Amino acid sequence: MIIFNKIQEYFTSNMPFVAYSKPNENLLSAFFMQNDDLQLIENFEVSGFVFAPFNEVDDAVLFPLEEAEFLSENINFNLLETQNKSILESDYLDETRVNHISIVEKAIHKIKNTDLEKIVISRKELVRISNFDLLTVYKSLLKKYQNAFVYVWFHPKVGLWLGATPETLLHVEENHFKTMSLAGTQVYQENVAPVWKFKELEEQQLVTYFIKNQLRTISSNLKIDDTETIKAGNLLHLRTKVEGKLKSSSSLEVLIRAIHPTPAVCGLPRKEAKEFILKNEGYNRTYYTGFLGELNLVKPANSNEKTQLYVNLRCMSVKNDVATIYVGGGITKDSIAEKEFEETVSKSKTMKTVL
Repeated sequence: MIIFNKIQEYFTSNMPFVAYSKPNENLLSAFFMQNDDLQLIENFEVSGFVFAPFNEVDDAVLFPLEEAEFLSENINFNLLETQNKSILESDYLDETRVNHISIVEKAIHKIKNTDLEKIVISRKELVRISNFDLLTVYKSLLKKYQNAFVYVWFHPKVGLWLGATPETLLHVEENHFKTMSLAGTQVYQENVAPVWKFKELEEQQLVTYFIKNQLRTISSNLKIDDTETIKAGNLLHLRTKVEGKLKSSSSLEVLIRAIHPTPAVCGLPRKEAKEFILKNEGYNRTYYTGFLGELNLVKPANSNEKTQLYVNLRCMSVKNDVATIYVGGGITKDSIAEKEFEETVSKSKTMKTVL
């Protein structure tokens, strides 16, 4: 395939690119940049591929469409050859567990003694890789997570990122938008009907209420679907779809700022939860729990302009044969710190299985 060949060529040549497939589509798309300039987004009226961090005050990177070679190819992901010979050595130590449990307990105490309802606490895990092969790992992601947004993104001045995220931040066509609230996690068990506890149901309701409240003044015809269970890799989540029309007095940037970061990756109230995260989490998330995707693209030429953005979950960055895997979970007053850590262990397996 042309795209796979160009991924290898560009990565070897240290040139920026992104390749991605959307959920449940047998289509692989890619931007291959013509120079290695690091372009930061100034407004959301431009056309291209955006890669934005968790902290909205930090700069988002733009691959402008006008400066890229854009390719799309139909592909049967089930037929991909994915024999991976990588050898992993994780830094998962008891210290990692103790530190994460300590921060989660601090968050639970904060929630019980303030107006905070939810705080999302994350951690990173370093995995040393021998015989890392970018194409093999990316093909494994594409084959294994066909119901997710699966990407590989590289810029020599930022780094290499890969992911398979189940969460849509925003789809916009003309003035019509779709988004979702996603919360609650449990391990998938074949032929076993999922049972959701009060903690997960309450967490999902908090996220849905936040999105509804944020969109109330900038949209009309707001429709909120019933909550459903979806499968993402080896995990199950609760999802509620939301859609509406953006008012003419508003803009795409206002819409993005209204819902990012969502309570599914930050917490509620958002401002106070974010302050707790930045003060206590102990590391910089950078692009983990940020967002990425197509911005104001017209494809094909006779179709409407579309924006399709996804929350950067189930992801990792790779540098010098070390993969940094990012995982987290929503903390409420009913959370149990030990179980929250075990949930992050389950989530880390998404990336480890493809490595």
